[in-house]
Amino acid sequence: MHSPTLARTAHNEEYEDLLSLWGDLESALSVLLARPTQARSFQAKVRQFDQWLQELVAHDTDAALYLMFQLAATSTVGYSASHALVCATLCHLMAREFELPSHERNALVRAAFTMNIGMTALQDTLADQREKPSAGQQEAIRHHPLHSQELLEQLHITDDLWLEVVGQHHTILGERIPLASLAVQDRLTRILGAIDRYAAMISPRKSRPGRSATDSVRALVGKEVDQRDEVGYMLVRSVGLCPPGTFVRLDNGDIAIVLRRSEKHNQPLVASLLDDTGQPLNEPRLHRTSSGKPRIQSALTRAAVAVELNHRTMVRLGLYAAQPRTDLATDPGDLH
Repeated sequence: MHSPTLARTAHNEEYEDLLSLWGDLESALSVLLARPTQARSFQAKVRQFDQWLQELVAHDTDAALYLMFQLAATSTVGYSASHALVCATLCHLMAREFELPSHERNALVRAAFTMNIGMTALQDTLADQREKPSAGQQEAIRHHPLHSQELLEQLHITDDLWLEVVGQHHTILGERIPLASLAVQDRLTRILGAIDRYAAMISPRKSRPGRSATDSVRALVGKEVDQRDEVGYMLVRSVGLCPPGTFVRLDNGDIAIVLRRSEKHNQPLVASLLDDTGQPLNEPRLHRTSSGKPRIQSALTRAAVAVELNHRTMVRLGLYAAQPRTDLATDPGDLH
Protein backbone atom coordinates (compact mmCIF):
# COMPACT_ATOMS: atom_id res chain seq x y z
CA MET A 1 0.00 0.00 0.00
CA HIS A 2 1.34 3.37 -0.96
CA SER A 3 0.63 6.74 0.61
CA PRO A 4 -1.81 8.84 -1.42
CA THR A 5 -0.64 11.15 -4.14
CA LEU A 6 -2.90 14.19 -4.12
CA ALA A 7 -1.10 16.22 -6.78
CA ARG A 8 -2.70 14.29 -9.64
CA THR A 9 -6.25 14.70 -8.31
CA ALA A 10 -8.56 17.04 -10.21
CA HIS A 11 -9.60 20.08 -8.17
CA ASN A 12 -13.32 19.26 -8.12
CA GLU A 13 -12.65 15.75 -6.85
CA GLU A 14 -9.79 16.24 -4.45
CA TYR A 15 -11.84 17.08 -1.36
CA GLU A 16 -14.04 14.06 -1.85
CA ASP A 17 -10.86 12.04 -2.18
CA LEU A 18 -9.39 13.73 0.90
CA LEU A 19 -12.32 12.54 3.00
CA SER A 20 -11.98 8.97 1.76
CA LEU A 21 -8.20 9.03 2.25
CA TRP A 22 -8.55 10.00 5.92
CA GLY A 23 -11.04 7.17 6.34
CA ASP A 24 -8.70 4.75 4.57
CA LEU A 25 -5.80 5.78 6.79
CA GLU A 26 -7.88 5.29 9.93
CA SER A 27 -9.06 1.86 8.74
CA ALA A 28 -5.55 0.70 7.80
CA LEU A 29 -4.20 1.90 11.15
CA SER A 30 -6.99 0.01 12.92
CA VAL A 31 -5.94 -3.24 11.25
CA LEU A 32 -2.28 -2.70 12.12
CA LEU A 33 -2.93 -1.89 15.78
CA ALA A 34 -5.30 -4.82 16.18
CA ARG A 35 -2.92 -7.36 14.62
CA PRO A 36 0.59 -5.91 14.80
CA THR A 37 2.41 -9.24 14.82
CA GLN A 38 0.82 -10.19 11.48
CA ALA A 39 2.32 -7.22 9.65
CA ARG A 40 5.12 -8.15 7.27
CA SER A 41 7.16 -5.21 8.52
CA PHE A 42 5.53 -3.35 11.36
CA GLN A 43 8.05 -0.51 11.41
CA ALA A 44 7.71 0.05 7.65
CA LYS A 45 3.92 0.23 8.03
CA VAL A 46 4.13 2.85 10.76
CA ARG A 47 6.54 4.92 8.67
CA GLN A 48 4.18 4.57 5.70
CA PHE A 49 1.20 5.76 7.76
CA ASP A 50 3.28 8.65 9.07
CA GLN A 51 4.14 9.72 5.51
CA TRP A 52 0.49 9.38 4.51
CA LEU A 53 -0.50 11.60 7.45
CA GLN A 54 2.10 14.22 6.53
CA GLU A 55 0.84 14.39 2.93
CA LEU A 56 -2.77 14.83 4.02
CA VAL A 57 -1.91 17.60 6.47
CA ALA A 58 0.37 19.35 3.99
CA HIS A 59 -2.38 19.35 1.36
CA ASP A 60 -4.71 21.45 3.52
CA THR A 61 -4.20 21.69 7.28
CA ASP A 62 -7.64 23.14 8.01
CA ALA A 63 -9.35 20.43 5.97
CA ALA A 64 -7.23 17.84 7.77
CA LEU A 65 -8.26 19.20 11.16
CA TYR A 66 -11.91 19.36 10.11
CA LEU A 67 -11.97 15.74 8.97
CA MET A 68 -9.87 14.51 11.90
CA PHE A 69 -12.12 16.10 14.54
CA GLN A 70 -15.22 14.79 12.77
CA LEU A 71 -13.73 11.30 12.62
CA ALA A 72 -12.86 11.50 16.32
CA ALA A 73 -16.51 12.22 17.15
CA THR A 74 -18.09 9.67 14.82
CA SER A 75 -15.48 6.95 14.20
CA THR A 76 -16.75 3.49 13.31
CA VAL A 77 -13.44 1.60 13.33
CA GLY A 78 -12.84 1.58 17.08
CA TYR A 79 -11.69 4.08 19.65
CA SER A 80 -8.06 2.97 19.76
CA ALA A 81 -7.26 3.68 16.10
CA SER A 82 -9.27 6.89 16.05
CA HIS A 83 -7.50 8.14 19.17
CA ALA A 84 -4.08 7.19 17.78
CA LEU A 85 -4.74 9.07 14.55
CA VAL A 86 -5.92 12.21 16.35
CA CYS A 87 -2.89 12.15 18.65
CA ALA A 88 -0.43 11.54 15.81
CA THR A 89 -1.92 14.37 13.74
CA LEU A 90 -1.82 16.84 16.62
CA CYS A 91 1.71 15.78 17.55
CA HIS A 92 2.77 16.35 13.94
CA LEU A 93 1.39 19.88 14.10
CA MET A 94 2.97 20.52 17.50
CA ALA A 95 6.34 19.26 16.30
CA ARG A 96 6.15 21.76 13.46
CA GLU A 97 5.26 24.60 15.83
CA PHE A 98 8.05 23.70 18.25
CA GLU A 99 10.48 23.25 15.32
CA LEU A 100 11.61 19.87 16.61
CA PRO A 101 14.54 18.18 14.86
CA SER A 102 13.37 15.46 12.49
CA HIS A 103 14.44 12.55 14.70
CA GLU A 104 12.52 14.01 17.67
CA ARG A 105 9.49 14.71 15.48
CA ASN A 106 9.52 11.16 14.11
CA ALA A 107 9.81 9.61 17.57
CA LEU A 108 6.96 11.78 18.89
CA VAL A 109 4.52 11.05 16.06
CA ARG A 110 5.31 7.33 15.92
CA ALA A 111 4.96 7.10 19.69
CA ALA A 112 1.52 8.72 19.30
CA PHE A 113 0.53 6.09 16.75
CA THR A 114 1.67 3.20 18.97
CA MET A 115 1.57 4.28 22.63
CA ASN A 116 -1.50 2.13 23.41
CA ILE A 117 -0.63 -0.87 21.25
CA GLY A 118 -0.31 -3.00 24.38
CA MET A 119 -4.04 -2.53 25.12
CA THR A 120 -5.72 -2.00 21.74
CA ALA A 121 -8.58 -4.45 22.31
CA LEU A 122 -9.06 -3.31 25.90
CA GLN A 123 -9.13 0.35 24.87
CA ASP A 124 -11.90 -0.39 22.36
CA THR A 125 -13.80 -2.37 25.01
CA LEU A 126 -13.50 0.42 27.58
CA ALA A 127 -14.86 2.95 25.09
CA ASP A 128 -17.95 0.77 24.57
CA GLN A 129 -18.71 -0.13 28.18
CA ARG A 130 -20.86 1.99 30.46
CA GLU A 131 -19.59 0.67 33.79
CA LYS A 132 -16.34 1.68 35.45
CA PRO A 133 -13.22 -0.38 34.66
CA SER A 134 -12.91 -3.57 36.67
CA ALA A 135 -9.93 -4.19 38.93
CA GLY A 136 -8.32 -6.29 36.21
CA GLN A 137 -8.91 -3.62 33.61
CA GLN A 138 -7.46 -0.95 35.90
CA GLU A 139 -4.36 -3.07 36.37
CA ALA A 140 -3.96 -3.44 32.59
CA ILE A 141 -4.40 0.32 32.14
CA ARG A 142 -1.68 1.03 34.71
CA HIS A 143 0.81 -1.27 33.04
CA HIS A 144 0.02 -0.65 29.38
CA PRO A 145 2.82 1.89 28.69
CA LEU A 146 5.47 -0.70 29.54
CA HIS A 147 3.52 -3.48 27.81
CA SER A 148 3.35 -1.31 24.69
CA GLN A 149 7.09 -0.64 24.86
CA GLU A 150 7.83 -4.34 25.23
CA LEU A 151 5.58 -5.26 22.31
CA LEU A 152 7.27 -2.66 20.10
CA GLU A 153 10.65 -4.15 20.99
CA GLN A 154 9.33 -7.59 19.99
CA LEU A 155 8.24 -5.98 16.70
CA HIS A 156 11.89 -4.96 16.10
CA ILE A 157 11.53 -1.25 16.87
CA THR A 158 15.04 -0.11 17.78
CA ASP A 159 14.56 3.67 18.03
CA ASP A 160 15.33 4.23 21.73
CA LEU A 161 13.61 7.61 21.81
CA TRP A 162 10.38 6.22 20.32
CA LEU A 163 10.46 3.35 22.82
CA GLU A 164 11.21 5.56 25.84
CA VAL A 165 8.40 7.99 25.05
CA VAL A 166 5.91 5.13 24.70
CA GLY A 167 7.11 3.56 27.93
CA GLN A 168 6.69 6.73 29.97
CA HIS A 169 3.82 8.44 28.15
CA HIS A 170 1.64 8.47 31.28
CA THR A 171 4.38 10.00 33.41
CA ILE A 172 3.27 13.40 34.72
CA LEU A 173 5.90 16.10 34.29
CA GLY A 174 5.65 19.66 35.62
CA GLU A 175 3.70 21.81 33.18
CA ARG A 176 5.56 24.97 34.16
CA ILE A 177 9.06 23.55 33.74
CA PRO A 178 10.53 25.08 30.55
CA LEU A 179 10.62 22.45 27.82
CA ALA A 180 14.13 23.49 26.86
CA SER A 181 15.39 22.45 30.30
CA LEU A 182 14.02 18.91 30.04
CA ALA A 183 15.81 15.88 28.66
CA VAL A 184 14.61 15.13 25.14
CA GLN A 185 12.56 12.07 26.12
CA ASP A 186 10.86 14.05 28.89
CA ARG A 187 10.14 16.96 26.54
CA LEU A 188 8.45 14.65 24.05
CA THR A 189 6.63 12.82 26.85
CA ARG A 190 5.12 16.06 28.08
CA ILE A 191 3.93 17.01 24.60
CA LEU A 192 2.45 13.56 23.97
CA GLY A 193 0.88 13.40 27.43
CA ALA A 194 -0.97 16.68 26.94
CA ILE A 195 -2.17 15.66 23.46
CA ASP A 196 -3.25 12.24 24.77
CA ARG A 197 -5.40 13.80 27.52
CA TYR A 198 -6.87 16.40 25.16
CA ALA A 199 -7.80 13.82 22.52
CA ALA A 200 -9.32 11.52 25.15
CA MET A 201 -11.52 14.32 26.46
CA ILE A 202 -12.96 15.32 23.08
CA SER A 203 -13.79 11.74 22.05
CA PRO A 204 -17.15 10.24 23.08
CA ARG A 205 -17.48 6.93 24.88
CA LYS A 206 -20.50 4.90 25.93
CA SER A 207 -19.95 5.96 29.55
CA ARG A 208 -19.89 9.67 28.71
CA PRO A 209 -20.16 12.09 25.80
CA GLY A 210 -17.02 13.82 24.58
CA ARG A 211 -16.26 17.26 25.93
CA SER A 212 -16.17 20.25 23.65
CA ALA A 213 -12.70 21.10 22.33
CA THR A 214 -12.75 24.36 24.30
CA ASP A 215 -13.63 22.63 27.57
CA SER A 216 -10.90 20.07 26.88
CA VAL A 217 -8.26 22.75 26.39
CA ARG A 218 -9.37 24.57 29.52
CA ALA A 219 -9.27 21.34 31.50
CA LEU A 220 -5.62 21.08 30.47
CA VAL A 221 -4.48 24.68 30.82
CA GLY A 222 -7.12 26.44 32.93
CA LYS A 223 -9.61 29.12 31.95
CA GLU A 224 -6.88 31.46 30.73
CA VAL A 225 -4.29 30.13 28.32
CA ASP A 226 -0.98 30.56 30.14
CA GLN A 227 2.19 30.95 28.08
CA ARG A 228 4.12 29.29 30.90
CA ASP A 229 2.36 26.06 29.94
CA GLU A 230 4.16 25.85 26.62
CA VAL A 231 2.34 22.75 25.40
CA GLY A 232 -1.16 23.99 26.16
CA TYR A 233 -0.36 27.40 24.73
CA MET A 234 1.06 25.90 21.55
CA LEU A 235 -1.92 23.56 21.21
CA VAL A 236 -4.31 26.52 21.25
CA ARG A 237 -2.09 28.47 18.87
CA SER A 238 -1.91 25.49 16.50
CA VAL A 239 -5.54 24.40 16.29
CA GLY A 240 -7.50 27.16 18.04
CA LEU A 241 -9.89 27.08 20.98
CA CYS A 242 -12.58 25.87 18.56
CA PRO A 243 -10.75 23.86 15.88
CA PRO A 244 -12.11 23.09 12.41
CA GLY A 245 -14.64 20.27 12.61
CA THR A 246 -16.07 21.29 15.99
CA PHE A 247 -19.44 22.88 16.75
CA VAL A 248 -20.27 26.23 18.34
CA ARG A 249 -23.26 28.32 19.31
CA LEU A 250 -23.16 31.90 18.03
CA ASP A 251 -24.44 34.93 19.90
CA ASN A 252 -27.26 35.28 17.34
CA GLY A 253 -28.57 31.88 18.44
CA ASP A 254 -27.33 29.91 15.41
CA ILE A 255 -25.51 26.60 15.77
CA ALA A 256 -22.50 26.49 13.46
CA ILE A 257 -19.56 24.30 12.53
CA VAL A 258 -16.02 25.65 12.44
CA LEU A 259 -14.51 25.36 8.95
CA ARG A 260 -11.13 27.07 9.11
CA ARG A 261 -8.86 28.82 11.57
CA SER A 262 -8.01 32.51 11.43
CA GLU A 263 -5.06 34.48 12.75
CA LYS A 264 -6.91 34.79 16.07
CA HIS A 265 -7.24 31.47 17.89
CA ASN A 266 -10.79 32.19 19.15
CA GLN A 267 -12.26 33.78 15.99
CA PRO A 268 -12.46 31.15 13.22
CA LEU A 269 -14.47 30.97 10.02
CA VAL A 270 -17.77 29.20 10.72
CA ALA A 271 -20.87 28.06 8.84
CA SER A 272 -24.28 28.32 10.52
CA LEU A 273 -26.27 25.08 10.15
CA LEU A 274 -29.25 25.61 12.49
CA ASP A 275 -31.11 28.83 13.28
CA ASP A 276 -31.96 30.12 16.75
CA THR A 277 -35.03 27.85 16.89
CA GLY A 278 -32.99 24.76 16.05
CA GLN A 279 -34.31 24.48 12.51
CA PRO A 280 -31.90 23.54 9.71
CA LEU A 281 -30.98 26.36 7.35
CA ASN A 282 -31.65 25.80 3.66
CA GLU A 283 -27.99 26.60 2.95
CA PRO A 284 -25.04 26.98 5.34
CA ARG A 285 -24.48 30.63 6.24
CA LEU A 286 -20.83 31.68 6.41
CA HIS A 287 -19.42 34.03 9.04
CA ARG A 288 -15.94 35.35 9.65
CA THR A 289 -16.15 35.76 13.42
CA SER A 290 -12.93 37.80 13.33
CA SER A 291 -14.79 40.52 11.40
CA GLY A 292 -17.37 41.28 14.07
CA LYS A 293 -20.83 39.89 14.68
CA PRO A 294 -21.85 37.19 15.14
CA ARG A 295 -19.32 35.97 17.68
CA ILE A 296 -18.88 32.56 19.23
CA GLN A 297 -20.86 32.28 22.45
CA SER A 298 -19.91 28.74 23.45
CA ALA A 299 -18.45 25.50 22.16
CA LEU A 300 -20.70 22.45 21.74
CA THR A 301 -20.12 18.72 21.75
CA ARG A 302 -21.02 16.60 18.73
CA ALA A 303 -23.74 14.90 20.78
CA ALA A 304 -25.46 18.26 21.30
CA VAL A 305 -25.93 18.89 17.56
CA ALA A 306 -28.61 16.88 15.74
CA VAL A 307 -27.58 17.45 12.15
CA GLU A 308 -26.19 15.28 9.36
CA LEU A 309 -23.24 16.75 7.52
CA ASN A 310 -21.96 16.43 3.98
CA HIS A 311 -18.25 16.69 4.81
CA ARG A 312 -17.24 17.19 1.18
CA THR A 313 -19.56 20.19 0.99
CA MET A 314 -18.31 21.64 4.26
CA VAL A 315 -14.63 21.28 3.38
CA ARG A 316 -15.11 22.79 -0.06
CA LEU A 317 -17.21 25.61 1.40
CA GLY A 318 -14.38 26.39 3.80
CA LEU A 319 -11.90 26.43 0.94
CA TYR A 320 -14.17 28.72 -1.08
CA ALA A 321 -14.61 31.11 1.84
CA ALA A 322 -10.87 31.20 2.50
CA GLN A 323 -10.28 32.84 -0.88
CA PRO A 324 -9.95 36.66 -0.58
CA ARG A 325 -13.31 38.34 -1.10
CA THR A 326 -15.32 40.91 0.75
CA ASP A 327 -18.79 39.36 0.71
CA LEU A 328 -19.31 35.91 2.17
CA ALA A 329 -22.94 36.06 1.07
CA THR A 330 -21.79 35.60 -2.55
CA ASP A 331 -23.29 32.42 -4.01
CA PRO A 332 -20.54 29.78 -3.79
CA GLY A 333 -22.15 27.85 -6.62
CA ASP A 334 -22.81 24.16 -6.61
CA LEU A 335 -20.98 22.81 -3.60
CA HIS A 336 -23.11 19.71 -3.20
